[in-house]
Amino acid sequence: MINELSNAVLETAKKNGFYDQERNIAEMLCLIHSEVSEALECDRKGRYSTSDSAMFLLHEKDADTFKVLFEDQVKDTFEDELADVMIRVMDLAAHKGIDLEMHIALKMRYNSMRGYKHGKRY
Repeated sequence: MINELSNAVLETAKKNGFYDQERNIAEMLCLIHSEVSEALECDRKGRYSTSDSAMFLLHEKDADTFKVLFEDQVKDTFEDELADVMIRVMDLAAHKGIDLEMHIALKMRYNSMRGYKHGKRY
């Protein structure tokens, strides 16, 4: 499922012009970092979405209504920025042909075998 989402993200990015020129991997990584920073600022400002409003939006059929409600209730919240982080990671993975789903499973298995806090203070 992660790879399917990654491919859908890549296709959307291509459709919206983000691949009209060759992509720079360093720039793509910096854009991931910028989304993480935006999530940090949302947390600092207490900008969170509610599960109720987000769940309601999943079922909104009218595109114009969805857009207005999304911008009012979800856009620029912590959850929205985390979604942006994941979208940018999935875009990069699909662009590079990385089987992200497999690598997440491998890393989770490896991490389950590591010690408490991986031997670090934090």
